[in-house]
Amino acid sequence: MSDCCSQSDTNKSVPRKLVCPVNHQDYVVVPIKTILHHVKDSWNINLKEQAYYFCDDPNCSVVYFAEDGSVIKKSELRTVIATKDKSQEALVCYCFGISMKDAIEKPETKDFVIQQTKQGNCSCETSNPSGRCCLKDFP
Repeated sequence: MSDCCSQSDTNKSVPRKLVCPVNHQDYVVVPIKTILHHVKDSWNINLKEQAYYFCDDPNCSVVYFAEDGSVIKKSELRTVIATKDKSQEALVCYCFGISMKDAIEKPETKDFVIQQTKQGNCSCETSNPSGRCCLKDFP
């Protein structure tokens, strides 16, 4: 009997960084589960078994790109990507719903996130479109 929640045993070595096919800058790998949490209609997206990368350049329409050169653009996401949308309402912390405006006006929000992160109560790998901790993004 198979376990639907078990992870694949593929330990394929992938490059940690790859060049975005649009802006030609290096970006780091991001888990597929991160992408699935942010794309519109994730059940309709056909992600191949390959490495994907997160492009945070605000001037580039690409958010995720793959080893084969395929791309996922901002328009294909249900999430507003703060690094690509500089509005004050864009989230700086996706785990706890803290906007840039909140972070600027209420500095204690960063202390809260630090405390919750230390307690293991964050979900950065899936909640944050970059797949990484948001603390470096706080003003």
